[in-house]
Amino acid sequence: MDVVLLSRIQFALTSCFHYIYPPLSIGLGLMLVIFEGIYLKTKKPLYKEIAKFWTKIFALTFALGVATGLVQLFGFGTNWARYSRFVGDVFGSALGAEGIFAFFLESGFLGIMLFGWDRVSARIHYLATVCVALGAHFSAVWIVVANSWMQTPAGFKIVGEGADSKAIVTDFWQMVFNPSSVDRLTHVVLGCWLAGIFLVMSVSAYYFLKKKHAAFSKVTMKISLITAAIVLVLQMVSADSTARGVTANQPPKLAAMEGLFETKESTPMTLFGWVDMANKTVKGIQIPGLLSFLCYHDFTTPVKGLNEVPPEDWPQVQAVFQTYHMMIYMWVLMALVTAAGIYLWWKKKLAKSKVVLWGMILSVCYPQIANQMGWATAEMGRQPWIVWGLLRTHQGVSTSIVASQVFASIIMFIVIYTLLFILFLYLLNHKIQHGPDEVGMPRIDEEPLFQNLSSSVGRESK
Repeated sequence: MDVVLLSRIQFALTSCFHYIYPPLSIGLGLMLVIFEGIYLKTKKPLYKEIAKFWTKIFALTFALGVATGLVQLFGFGTNWARYSRFVGDVFGSALGAEGIFAFFLESGFLGIMLFGWDRVSARIHYLATVCVALGAHFSAVWIVVANSWMQTPAGFKIVGEGADSKAIVTDFWQMVFNPSSVDRLTHVVLGCWLAGIFLVMSVSAYYFLKKKHAAFSKVTMKISLITAAIVLVLQMVSADSTARGVTANQPPKLAAMEGLFETKESTPMTLFGWVDMANKTVKGIQIPGLLSFLCYHDFTTPVKGLNEVPPEDWPQVQAVFQTYHMMIYMWVLMALVTAAGIYLWWKKKLAKSKVVLWGMILSVCYPQIANQMGWATAEMGRQPWIVWGLLRTHQGVSTSIVASQVFASIIMFIVIYTLLFILFLYLLNHKIQHGPDEVGMPRIDEEPLFQNLSSSVGRESK
């Protein structure tokens, strides 16, 4: 097989596996700030035990996120040496900032957050939790800034020629705030929040179904439903802004996302479909003018099709189209689960609805799939460029590696990552089955609590 294709498969494998964990850490970081903030305000032991339980889950996701992230850094040097040389000055600035503002902040306060519950004051511990959560978010900031520069380069100049050419930063802040970075960062962080929120919702629904840890699960369910509803609305707004940014900055990617081959007025949006590459069309359900409206807030303005781009610059249309639409479908599923949960909570019937509870348990997968599909859309939609308009993907691969080496490494990664994922699921399940510590929590598991879901959380905590 081709070295470039194998190297892309290898990097996709390591990236996708790594990206299971940082979104959980970032999302759980948000939830920990909320849970512990309520404890600091109310001084009720229930909230402390909730925060302590989810801190243990956070530690597990954080550890695997750090370990798997290091593999990607080595991948830049081994498989993508030409690319690393070209973007070294840009990425060095961004990743150096990540080390200073994110990694040091997380590592400096992580120990206090994990082990300082009875060793420091409640306020100091909360400060540590906030700093760790901020550190996780700052990691996302600089990674997305670096990746966004690959999508929409800015604040640089090219020095050297041919294989010796490279990008040099001329304006650091212009590089940071390149045309796509703010929209993409907002979209990514909201997706990470959803990953953490729906993990909390999933575990809460499991305890509802098993009628375990009633006081704990009522609080976590209520807060996860509220935060999910808010973040899903924000994500929809962010998606609109991000799509319009792609329309302006990367028209071929937007055309691939919608399987749009011809530029025409009242451009339709495809809800469900399949790209027919032979006939350069999409077969499916379409709404006339909707894509024009979403891109330009006007139902008649034409959206540029792939007919305006040389075929050698087309992305992988079928793959981009399907991953983009799968991301949308996952948002719809999350919205439906959240709406059903809120409605049944209001009707005091959530604990009796096994169908909805099982939907909530499975919903932990929805933001994960959406996040993976979103990154796949962004990265495959950038092809055939590894740095948009500057460096093609085949130009970025190392010249000293051979296909057999890369193929062997892919097999090795599959084996190791499969074992790691099984271990992660085992440890996660062990912590969930153990549940929160009941010390200081109201012992009401045996009471008919699930018949009265409208009881106030505050009254239960007393």
